[in-house]
Amino acid sequence: MLVDRDSLARRAMREGITATGEFVVAAEAADEAEAIALVRSERPDLVLIDIGYPHLGGIAVAKELRRQLPATQIVFCSITDDEDTAVRALRVGALGYVRKDLDYEPLSRALRGALEGEAAISRQLGMRLIAELYRQSEPHPRMRPAGGELTQREWEVLELLIDGEGTAEIAQTLGLALETVRSHVKHVLRKLGVGTRGEAIDIARRLRGRRR
Repeated sequence: MLVDRDSLARRAMREGITATGEFVVAAEAADEAEAIALVRSERPDLVLIDIGYPHLGGIAVAKELRRQLPATQIVFCSITDDEDTAVRALRVGALGYVRKDLDYEPLSRALRGALEGEAAISRQLGMRLIAELYRQSEPHPRMRPAGGELTQREWEVLELLIDGEGTAEIAQTLGLALETVRSHVKHVLRKLGVGTRGEAIDIARRLRGRRR
């Protein structure tokens, strides 16, 4: 199944995917509601989602699909090679991130691999993911600007804030209650000595840059 608000882009992807005769496009969707409804009715093996419409809306679609239909494989496609966006996309449970302008053969190979449980990502992105795992395994830098060190859980909440997730999304990602997340955010702000989430995110981004 294809999810992209641009009908011309969907047609180009459909022609590329079906050119080898290996895949059949069961359905196409132009928005979030239509995508979720069609996945429920068609039960495709794999969904190829444009990550960008609008304002990274593909991530919201993928989150909902993973919640409702965890057996359906998800691969994102994009016109850019933005690694930060790719990492964020994979965090919601997608198996791949490919460029829209991939030739038929590598695109088919990537989708085939995703259906077999393999990661459909470039070598460069694979190296970035390895670096991310290594970074996360390192102890976070000690910080005592206003109230002590951040706990591991508080760092997890802060990292998700950097990725643009709100309170409800963080609660879902970490399996926590909303009030628990709000409490963690309050502690993060107090310990960093700031008054807003935006200020906390700015500090955390600078620290994350130093740790790489």
